[in-house]
Amino acid sequence: MTADSSPAPVPAATGTVTTAVPARLDRLPWSRWHWMIVIGLGTVWILDGLEVTIVGNVAGRIAEDGSGLDISAAQVTGLAAALYVAGACAGALFFGWLTDRHGRKKLFMATLVVYLAATALTALSFESWWFFLFRFLTGFGIGGEYAAINSAIDELIPSKFRGRVDLIINGSYWLGAIGGSLLSIVMLNTDIFPMEWGWRLSFALGVVLGLVILLVRRHVPESPRWQFIHGYGDEAEGLVSSVEREIEREKGGKLPPPAGEITIHQRKSIGFGLIAKTVFGKYPRRAVLGLSLFIGQAFLYNAITFGFGTILITFFDVPTGRTGYYFAVIAAGNFLGPLLLGKLFDTVGRRIMISSTYLLSGVLLFGTAWLFDRGSLTATTMTACWCVVLFFASAGASSAYLTVSEVFPMETRAMAIAFFYALGTAAGGISGPLLFADLTESGVVGDTVFAFQIGAGLMCAAGIVAAFLAVKAERRSLEDIAEPLSAAGAGTSGGAPGGTPKTPGAAPA
Repeated sequence: MTADSSPAPVPAATGTVTTAVPARLDRLPWSRWHWMIVIGLGTVWILDGLEVTIVGNVAGRIAEDGSGLDISAAQVTGLAAALYVAGACAGALFFGWLTDRHGRKKLFMATLVVYLAATALTALSFESWWFFLFRFLTGFGIGGEYAAINSAIDELIPSKFRGRVDLIINGSYWLGAIGGSLLSIVMLNTDIFPMEWGWRLSFALGVVLGLVILLVRRHVPESPRWQFIHGYGDEAEGLVSSVEREIEREKGGKLPPPAGEITIHQRKSIGFGLIAKTVFGKYPRRAVLGLSLFIGQAFLYNAITFGFGTILITFFDVPTGRTGYYFAVIAAGNFLGPLLLGKLFDTVGRRIMISSTYLLSGVLLFGTAWLFDRGSLTATTMTACWCVVLFFASAGASSAYLTVSEVFPMETRAMAIAFFYALGTAAGGISGPLLFADLTESGVVGDTVFAFQIGAGLMCAAGIVAAFLAVKAERRSLEDIAEPLSAAGAGTSGGAPGGTPKTPGAAPA
C-alpha cells in the first residue's frame, strides 16, 4: 500500500484495540505527503470564494436587459445568496452525518461532484427559478465540503502545524475571491464576450477548476483516526506505516518514537443522542463558544460581502464592470490575514489570537461605519478600510472552523462542524443577505451604516466570548483536547461520556 492509496473495502470488524496512530501522525515532520493533503482538500475553499465573488460581481450584469435572465440585482444578492447559504447549511448537516458514519474520503469526493454538477447547471440558467434552484444545490455541495474537509484536515495534519494550516486553508477562500473578482472584469467586458455569455462562462470556469481538484483529490487517503475507531484498525496501521516510510526516505533519517498509545472500543456508528449529549452536556462552554464565533463571522461575511459591489455602485458610482478591481484588493487583505497571523495561533495561542482578531475587526468596522456616515470615504479609501478590517476578521473567521473541528471528540467531529456552521450561518447568512440587500440598495447612508454596526457588534460580542471560553488547543493532540467517546474508560455504553483529558488545563468546558 502506498501513502496515497485507499484501503481495500473490507467489512469493518469491531473490538478493543490499542493504537499509537494519533501519536504517530502528530510527530511527523512536514513533508510532500502533507502538501498533497493540503492541495487535494484545501483548494476547495478557492472554489467557494470564486463562486460567491462571481455572483456578487456579476449581479448587476445579470440584472441588465439582454443578459438572458429575467432577474433583479436584489434577487441575486438577496434571495439567491440566501438560498446558497441555506443550501450550504442543509448540505453541511446531511453530509456531516454521512461523513461521521461512512468516512471522510467517500464524502469529500461526493460533495465535490455535487458542487460541480450544480455549478455547471447554474451556467445554463434560462429562468430565475432555475438559477435559484441550482444556487441552492451549489451551496448544498459546498456545505458538505466544510464538514468532510475540515474533519479530514485536522485528523491528518500534525498537531504543531494544525492551527496555521487550518487557518491558511480556510483563508484560501480569498484566493478564489481574487480570481473571481479579476475574472468578472474580463467576463463582463462586452468587447470580449456578449452580455448574455460572459456571466455564464464565469460559472463554467469554476467547473473546470473543480475538475482539476477532483483529479488531485483521488490520491488523498481516508483518515486513519476514523479508520481505527470504526473497525478498520489494520488499514489505519498500514496507511500510517506507508506514510512513515515515505517520509523517512524523503528526510533521509528515522522518525522519533511516538509519544503514547490509546485504547479504543471500536464501533461502526455513533447515534445522534450521544452526539448531542456530548456536545451540549459534556462541553456546554465549548458549544457556546462555537455558536458565538460562527454567528459573528457569518453575519459579517455573508451579509456584507455579498453586497459589496452594490455598495460601490450605489454610493460611489463605480461602474458595474470595475467593481472587481476593488474587491480583488479586499480579497487580498483577507487572504493575508490568515497567512501572516496563522502561525501565532500555534505559538501565542488560540485564546489570545481568536479573541483579539474578533475584537480588532469589530472595533475597526465601527470606525469604518463612522467615517462612512461622515462622508469622509471615497471608493478607494472605503476599500482600504475594509482591507484592514478584514485582515483581522478573516483570521478570526477561519479560527471558528478550526475551533469546532478540534474541541469535540473524534466521533462527533464532522457533525459538530456541520451543526455549528449550519446554525451560525443560518442566523447570519440567511437573514443577513435578505436584510442587507434592502439596506444597501436603499441609497440611504444611514441604512448601510446600521448594517456595518450590526456586523461590528456581533464580531465584538464573539471576541468577548472567546476571551473567556476559548480552549488552549495549540500544539496538542486532538485526543488530548477531547478524549474520543470510544476510548477505554470513556463511559460510552449508554450513559454520559466520561473520562478526563491527559493534559492539565484541558478539562471539559
